[in-house]
Amino acid sequence: MIKKISYCIFLTFLVGCKSVYTVTEFQQKDIPTAPNYENEINWAVLPNTYSEGLKEFASKETDTLKADVFYVYPTLNTEEEDVRWNVPITDLVQQNKVLNKVVLFQASAFTTAGKLYVPYYRQAHLRSYSELAKGGKRALLLAYSDVKKAFEVYLKKYNKGRPIIIASHSQGSTHAKFLLRDFFDNQPLQEKLIAAYIVGTVMKPDLFKTIQPMTSPAETNGLVGWNTFKKGHYPEKKDVFKGSVTTNPITWDAAKTTTFSQHKGFLYTNNTLYKASLQIEITDGLVWSTNPRFPLRLFMSFVKNYHAGDINLFWQDIRENAELRTNTWLQNN
Repeated sequence: MIKKISYCIFLTFLVGCKSVYTVTEFQQKDIPTAPNYENEINWAVLPNTYSEGLKEFASKETDTLKADVFYVYPTLNTEEEDVRWNVPITDLVQQNKVLNKVVLFQASAFTTAGKLYVPYYRQAHLRSYSELAKGGKRALLLAYSDVKKAFEVYLKKYNKGRPIIIASHSQGSTHAKFLLRDFFDNQPLQEKLIAAYIVGTVMKPDLFKTIQPMTSPAETNGLVGWNTFKKGHYPEKKDVFKGSVTTNPITWDAAKTTTFSQHKGFLYTNNTLYKASLQIEITDGLVWSTNPRFPLRLFMSFVKNYHAGDINLFWQDIRENAELRTNTWLQNN
């Protein structure tokens, strides 16, 4: 019961998109079949199942990588007409989104630092965050139960004592915070934690007992996180973000501003990396970004919330930082 209450408190810190959804009662009979993570088919990505697209971004010497990356993907079920609280992991539309959107343009950033593991999970619909009392809490708890079971199987079957990067975005970060609480915080496994990239959610610096925000590029055993908005713009619930962990995803230190030349690269969905394409400013709880310099920047000029780009706006910066932290951990252990 205590864990469930804590989960509800954590959920209030994630602000979803404002929209109108059809709400039906959460019913036990509608819960999709639970996945068995002993079966490879229930994983979107394992080191031996990389898609051809993912291989383009991955290390060419995967077998030599000495670390693992456990990635939890963001909310992909957002359609207003979808009345389901949780998506079956066998849903082909959802699988396509996982493999060809977020794995390719988020998780791929970490594939030169470690071997990638991505479980499918019965993800909660976006409306779950705004409808906690009507079924959202149960939907999110169900989704986390999958992520937790997948991580337990990963530890038992695949990890073999290797150091770990936890990476996540949005709803994935809601669940990743609980992974850190349940498996790493003030526990022996924290020694194996290279870094946790918990992006697109709100985290207060004292969220955990022993896992702390990292403030230098090569630091390990801690966490980083941020929320990205267009420069000069605030989220509707501005106060929710105040005091949240806000890592500089370009310099990875206490710097409050950056120059164009410091930005290592924004990966767009045309598979092109745009270097030196933006500047950022760190304000209370937010990363403010200039409109990125790339061919569709006119379209981006109308966008104020850069949440969808929290990772791929800084794709190359994250890639190099994950490599640095991994190499540092390996040298020190």
